Amino acid sequence: MPSVSESSATEGLARFETPRVVNNPVGWGPISIPDRFKDIPYQPFSKSDNLGQITDWTGSLLNERSKYRSNYHQQFGSGAHYSYYHEEDDTTFQLVDTTKPQRSLYQRSRARYQNRRNQRPTHRVQDPKTGRITVMPKYNNTRRNHWNSRNDNKNQVKLKSSVEVRKDWEMQVEIEFSQISKLQLPYPAKEVVTLAECGTVEHYDKKYDRITAKAERPLQTSNRVFHNVSTTDDSVIRELVKEAQVFATDSILSTIMTCPRSYYSWDIIIQRIGSKLFFDKRDDSEFDLLTVNETANELPGGEGGSNSMNKLAVEATLINQNFSQQCLKREQKQFARPNPFVSKEDPEEPSSVCYRYRKFPLLGPGEAYTVICRTQVDAVTSSSTGEEQLMCIKALNEWDLKGGNSEWRQKLDTQRGDILTTEMKNNKCKLAKWTVSSILAGADLLKFGYITRSMPRSSSESIGHAILSTQQFIPKQFAAQISLDMNNAWGILRVIVDKCMQLKDGKYVLYKEPAKPILRIYKVPQNTFEENDDSDVDQD
Repeated sequence: MPSVSESSATEGLARFETPRVVNNPVGWGPISIPDRFKDIPYQPFSKSDNLGQITDWTGSLLNERSKYRSNYHQQFGSGAHYSYYHEEDDTTFQLVDTTKPQRSLYQRSRARYQNRRNQRPTHRVQDPKTGRITVMPKYNNTRRNHWNSRNDNKNQVKLKSSVEVRKDWEMQVEIEFSQISKLQLPYPAKEVVTLAECGTVEHYDKKYDRITAKAERPLQTSNRVFHNVSTTDDSVIRELVKEAQVFATDSILSTIMTCPRSYYSWDIIIQRIGSKLFFDKRDDSEFDLLTVNETANELPGGEGGSNSMNKLAVEATLINQNFSQQCLKREQKQFARPNPFVSKEDPEEPSSVCYRYRKFPLLGPGEAYTVICRTQVDAVTSSSTGEEQLMCIKALNEWDLKGGNSEWRQKLDTQRGDILTTEMKNNKCKLAKWTVSSILAGADLLKFGYITRSMPRSSSESIGHAILSTQQFIPKQFAAQISLDMNNAWGILRVIVDKCMQLKDGKYVLYKEPAKPILRIYKVPQNTFEENDDSDVDQD
């Protein structure tokens, strides 16, 4: 038993009391709130919160805080613990301001517009299924129909197909324009070789460069003969058949290389014979007719009338032929070989033309091909240094005379750029074809003539035409002006050639549907499009 002195000594020493340990069987942390923290509100917070301001009495930071409120609202709550609630809420209290607020000019204009909008006539429409009545505003139907007809003009005009797709045709390939519109293939300009030059051309008459809209000159009809011979009927191409694998004319290649710009329908015959590929056209087709306003917002009328698509195409083609022969002098230049499509017995005078047979390397991934194309130029001219230059001549024609007045006659001398820009928009595909053909031919110049209609003085007279002005471009520079990428054009041709080279020997049709950005290749019977279906095909 300890003594009294020992017990007093023990009381003076420090003691260790074992703390109360709470066991949480579910997780980690306390299972209850300590008594000293029971009535104190607690608000979770983020360590990244800005604590620089205690309160905001002006509300200037309300919008600024709302930007970041959603970042932590879901995680930490809305902070309603510290909200202030008045015990006696004066709901009937209202601060009345008797001064009239000043509104800005914009607010007054907006109010007047809103009042006019509210005063529009309305009509009630009842849903037959639910019986619900809805108040709808009444619009000016005339104005609405005008804009609908303007925007939906392309859908209203019925476009005909260039050829009827028969039941026995088998589709082999389908290509969308979106797949080929961004292709790129370098254009090997230095490796192009001119194999033959045939025909006779005349010199361009520079007097036509001084024609103005105030001093116009009537367009004369030419009696010369124009030859649009197909690829397989060309005797010169038959001589050069061992020089390449792909054969075509400039009109066919330009149509393929600019196909993403086309809207109308067209078709091209493809002959696969061994390792050779021939692109050709049908004898009874309208392939050589020029289109008018193909890419405009408002297409020309359908069947019937002087402004129908077919009649406008014939008119534009004749204007182009007549102008290309009228603006020439009678000074001829004879090339090494005569015109292959003219014989000495022909009584009619041929047109001024030089056919240039040129060889192009078609590079790219895989096997390299060689293309022989028959191109043509219309005239020659002399530069300021006396150098002889080759020229392609084309004509742009005005056909829509509003009220009998020619807009070109009024604006061509002073606003020629605006008129050319409008033509680039309405005839984007045709201008691209002309540019590609002139580049393939190696022409130095591309001459445009502006032709308009001359209204007849009486009903017995026919519609005439007048030359208002001319304009000259370098083909490659004009290609950049109309956003024509020749590398993309060669890339498109390369894809078409690759697809055709994968097909078996036979006859095919490359078909562009009207108003659809799709190309299709059909396999057709060998005697398709021939006058005598029983005749055999000459493959020599």
